[in-house]
Amino acid sequence: MTTSSIALPRSDAPPAARPVRSLRGRPWTPYAFLAPFFVLFAAFVVLPIGLGLWASLHRWSLGLPHQPFVGGENYVDLFTGESVLSVEFWKGMRATAIFTVASAPLLVVLPFALALLLGRRFPGRTFFRAVFFAPYVLGVAVVGLLWNYLLDRQLGPVNQLLGLDVAWTTSLPAGWVGLVVATVWWTLGFNTVIYLAALADVPTELYDAAKVDGAGPWQRLWAVTVPGVKRVLQFVVTITIIASANMYGQSALITREQPGTATRTAIGFIADTGIAGFDIGSSSAMSMILAAALMGVSALVHLLFRKVGGNE
Repeated sequence: MTTSSIALPRSDAPPAARPVRSLRGRPWTPYAFLAPFFVLFAAFVVLPIGLGLWASLHRWSLGLPHQPFVGGENYVDLFTGESVLSVEFWKGMRATAIFTVASAPLLVVLPFALALLLGRRFPGRTFFRAVFFAPYVLGVAVVGLLWNYLLDRQLGPVNQLLGLDVAWTTSLPAGWVGLVVATVWWTLGFNTVIYLAALADVPTELYDAAKVDGAGPWQRLWAVTVPGVKRVLQFVVTITIIASANMYGQSALITREQPGTATRTAIGFIADTGIAGFDIGSSSAMSMILAAALMGVSALVHLLFRKVGGNE
């Protein structure tokens, strides 16, 4: 018994392409996909900014039935420096500047160095990445209470292990040292992860070419690595400065804003004025001044990176 196979005719013609649907009949489709973002952006960004600006132009105290329009009077009171409110606000701005200058460079440089190390291949690399990132998932309340105990002058393990008798939470400059160390420990992993993602995108061919040209590790760092992550570095510098300038929880929980109110930042005084003092108008004006200052610093960072790195 024999079997025969019938060969089907072969067709070399390409498969028919599916018709492309045109959006000409439905021009609203892209806007429909963007609508949720714009709604949330307007509700949680644009509207609060508008209400804050409106409140800063009025004498608004909680519990009073009217909010009379005063124009720029709240701003004038803050800039003249004659009232107690103005003196305390600029004292808070000074504390904010001290903390930002002390913490931001460490939170830019140390995560970068750590990312360079964790980017290498070695046993346990994933474990160490998780260890350094783990503190970032903790809430500010947990971090504040933890470091308040660690830095306690009488019972804290820091003084006991180092054999010191330093009032880390009630004296200066020890208070600033404690706040900076706690913040760096807490947020180090976040910037490290961002750097790791940026370093992974640097082409390995550039490192190979640099080696062929005789470049050493330090030369490859400045000629290949840093230019390759320049945009990410600018982003990290900007968000780190903004985050440091908005520090509040650490000083409220670790140092309790001691000694006196020396470690109370601008955000802390704004919260005290608006929530405890019921003065929404003045606290809104302070918020606008702080926001304008951060916008100016962010623009300065952008111009600095543009000047150093060229107009790319």
